[in-house]
Amino acid sequence: MYKKAFKPIVFVMAGTMLVSSCIGSFGLFNKVLDWNKQATGNKFLNWLIFILISPAYVLCGVADILVINSIEFWSGNNPLAENVGKTENVLGSDGKLYAVTTLEDGYEIRNPEGEIVNFVYDKKENTWSMVQDGKKTTLLRLKDKDTAEIYLKDGNTMDVALDEQGMFNARMAVNGGTFFAFR
Repeated sequence: MYKKAFKPIVFVMAGTMLVSSCIGSFGLFNKVLDWNKQATGNKFLNWLIFILISPAYVLCGVADILVINSIEFWSGNNPLAENVGKTENVLGSDGKLYAVTTLEDGYEIRNPEGEIVNFVYDKKENTWSMVQDGKKTTLLRLKDKDTAEIYLKDGNTMDVALDEQGMFNARMAVNGGTFFAFR
């Protein structure tokens, strides 16, 4: 009796472990994918590389599913998805390059003149703040997964939805009702 029931129980247990809603960010798989997309400047050569290294995608996917995403699910952090200490040059809307460094709790942005502004996330308060020249200014507090409370220059606050309309409303409130469009 027990021998007959053993295999189905093992398969059901294994199935529940694999589909237990710990989807994760698939950091390892996505790192390989990002590299493959930028391997050459030619999309056909990138496709050929994809075909040649396709077993690597399978191995990375399985490692993500069985190990890395499980670590992310239980600890809340994916060790491969983090970019702490990594600096990227980002072209601003003003045509200048800004150095953006990922920190443990946010980002450091250095403009071309060398001035530094930090954007810091406070996990306890669930807020994002700007720190410049030692002065901390709270910008917003995340209320839930769909709403944020933004802090306006005049000291008032405003709840906005975390969608396109909410972002438009926030821009209008911060810019005093003026919306800047660039072409």
